[in-house]
Amino acid sequence: MGTVVAIVLLVLVIGLAVFAVVRAVRIVPQARAGIVERFGRYHRTLYAGLNLMMPFIDRLRPLIDLREQVVSFPPQPVITRDNLVVSIDTVIYFQVTDPRAATYEIASYVAAVEQLTVTTLRNVVGGLDLETTLTSRDKINSELRKELDEATGRWGLRVGRVELKAIEPPASIQGSMEKQMRADRDKRAAILSAEGAKQSAILTAEGERQAAVLRARGEAEAAVVRADADATAQATRARGEAQAIATVFQAIHEGNPDQQLLAYKYLEMLPEIAQGAANKLWIVPSELGKALEGLGGLFGNANAHEAAADAARARAGGDTPEALPPSDGGGSITRLPL
Repeated sequence: MGTVVAIVLLVLVIGLAVFAVVRAVRIVPQARAGIVERFGRYHRTLYAGLNLMMPFIDRLRPLIDLREQVVSFPPQPVITRDNLVVSIDTVIYFQVTDPRAATYEIASYVAAVEQLTVTTLRNVVGGLDLETTLTSRDKINSELRKELDEATGRWGLRVGRVELKAIEPPASIQGSMEKQMRADRDKRAAILSAEGAKQSAILTAEGERQAAVLRARGEAEAAVVRADADATAQATRARGEAQAIATVFQAIHEGNPDQQLLAYKYLEMLPEIAQGAANKLWIVPSELGKALEGLGGLFGNANAHEAAADAARARAGGDTPEALPPSDGGGSITRLPL
């Protein structure tokens, strides 16, 4: 009987020792922390690794996650400054930095962060109108993070970021905003079209102006070239005429013409001088009388030579001139034989 009792006591002692060792040795995972209470009061904080506790005296509370946590809250109705109700979804990124404060300063820090976010969001958005709310997400995020970080600091929390997932105005306001955006797009399209037409007209006018300038410059250069060509041609023609006149003058002087030949050539040029529809007045030079006298002398000498030749032929043939009575009886006409 005594042996059995001893064995039972030994087993109980061994079991109690094993239980005490198990309760005394605690392994805390990475990024976790544990709060140790001794006789119901805070004793110390256990961090990652192997930790020893006093069995039956110390009690380890549930481990606290030290990693950054992401909490998404359901949409909350918020009234803007212009009395419009919008629905806003928020996402909070926070991290426990003091496990003791997160355990003893607040009962449920997740619920506290949610309620604090809702109230702070209403305070921030309540001072903004709808348009500013829709276009100032960064400003709202920074103000929310600042307010939440200050309020949750004594809870052993650090708020890293606050993001607005969605801001949904009422359906009627959405329709009005769509119409406004459509009108703005149409307006911008009309402005861009007008600017394009204006730019096109400016470029077209500039091109036409440059083309006109180039065309006028080309015409001026062409006129200058034509004038130079005409001047060169006239100078060449004048030199040719001068050379021709000089040649004719030299030929005349070398031929030594008599007065009768010069008078005959002068009379030949008179019809050419008189040609032209604009020649209404013909001025006869004073040298015309002398030319006619020389030409008369030429013709007189020619007639005298011809009469002498006829008389010689008549004497050689025995014919004598026959005198015909005139029709009025006042004289006679001598017919010369042919």
